[in-house]
Amino acid sequence: MSAPRILAVVLGDQLERQSSLVTGLDRARDGVWMAEVAGEAQTVWSHRARIALFLAAMRHMRDDLDAAGYTVHYRPLGEHAESTLEAALAADLAALRPARVQVTEPGEHRVRQALERAAEAADLPLEIVSDDHFLFDLAAFDRWASDRKAMRLEHFYRAARRSTGVLMDDGQPAGGQWNFDAANRKAFAKAGPPPLPEPATFPPDALTAGAVADVRAHFPNHPGALEPFDWPVTPDQARAALADFIDNRLPAFGDFQDAMWTGEPFLYHSRLAAALNLKLLTPGEVMASAEAAYREGRAPLAAVEGFIRQILGWREFVRGLYWRFMPDWLDWNALGAEAPLPDLYWSGDTAMTCLRETVSQTLQYGYAHHIQRLMVTGLFALLAGVAPRRVHEWYLAVYVDAVEWVELPNTMGMSQFADGGLMASKPYAASGRYIQRMSNYCQHCPFDPSRATGPQACPFTTLYWDFLARHRERFAHHPRTALQWKNLERYSGQQLRAIRDQAERVRASLG
Repeated sequence: MSAPRILAVVLGDQLERQSSLVTGLDRARDGVWMAEVAGEAQTVWSHRARIALFLAAMRHMRDDLDAAGYTVHYRPLGEHAESTLEAALAADLAALRPARVQVTEPGEHRVRQALERAAEAADLPLEIVSDDHFLFDLAAFDRWASDRKAMRLEHFYRAARRSTGVLMDDGQPAGGQWNFDAANRKAFAKAGPPPLPEPATFPPDALTAGAVADVRAHFPNHPGALEPFDWPVTPDQARAALADFIDNRLPAFGDFQDAMWTGEPFLYHSRLAAALNLKLLTPGEVMASAEAAYREGRAPLAAVEGFIRQILGWREFVRGLYWRFMPDWLDWNALGAEAPLPDLYWSGDTAMTCLRETVSQTLQYGYAHHIQRLMVTGLFALLAGVAPRRVHEWYLAVYVDAVEWVELPNTMGMSQFADGGLMASKPYAASGRYIQRMSNYCQHCPFDPSRATGPQACPFTTLYWDFLARHRERFAHHPRTALQWKNLERYSGQQLRAIRDQAERVRASLG
């Protein structure tokens, strides 16, 4: 076989069949390179369902490309000696000797550096192809961000709506306002959520079953359950999951997107982030389906706007921030948090119902919705003073939809305030009362969210007041947090010392 003119590297989260990288290849003269390497599952201690999802989706793309007439150089797990992406690529560049190497913009700074090193070692040019999966390229984001001291989602989101025309009517936002977030914060009544149709599931075919078996064999000690594995791993399956969400959950998604309930891991959420982040779906087709539901009267505007904001707003926004500030973001720690990640994050072994429910669900499914991540696991880590990089590594490891360009800004910026306010103007700090308001977790918990001290004190509430006291100097006069910190004045010095002592006992108990 003659040396390929172009060797196109297709990464595990770059599986869009119609990407410009793939469609721009000459099938007679160019080749596609894909590799399964153990190191990519070991950079963080990855959930086994996350590994299986990547492998299954990659293998389906390999077979689709092969059926379409592409030459695919594929390195399956366990059938090559290299344990890292860089080493595997270097070995094949030496063997195949392409004229040049191409790759779509990677979703992780570390991976981009590894590819650059492999190409440089082989004395071959590496061409980074713009990722047309996204609606805005990185240069456009940099132009938007260049004269701003602080980046705020709402400013970017409005510009994106105007630019794309999504949910716009004659140059104005549909319904006369940009953001319906205030209408999307309802909790369930005491009876809980009504019966919900089961989400669409995708039982493993032979290819997916093989991926699951390989994960079981190669990663036996990694966290997380492998069964049932029912994630979409092809574009057709992802579109079926999208249609199921639009028909069965989108209409009530807006009202209850922040609500939580014991034994209900999915509720009205789409679970489409994994398919989007592996590029099995495009943001355009997802938003078009949601907007059509509004235009046709099948879903209310508040629900559709809230869902579209997550895609047109958050995904595009955090990607731009990630590439603008990496790799420095990894080391930011504005609040000086240095505690280790509590052991309970890997076991769910805790008396706190909210954390037990969320972590156990995460280990079972590789999934928790955004409020469980932000206001349960993320909030507890923030209040406990866990080192933000350790929190980031946990989120990247345990969620099947986690790829670094989207996970890191949400964790280090919005959740842990490690960036000092670059992304969010204030920390998302709250007591156990927030969880009580948005869930039924506290009904099944031995702790009382109204108490900060004593044997029934909620650890969230104890740590919340201790957090406010520890960071009083930084936030007491901040325009968006002054009122929150002013509440400290209700406590005497003796009471604050009692809270501090109880907070120290909570932290000491975490392991």
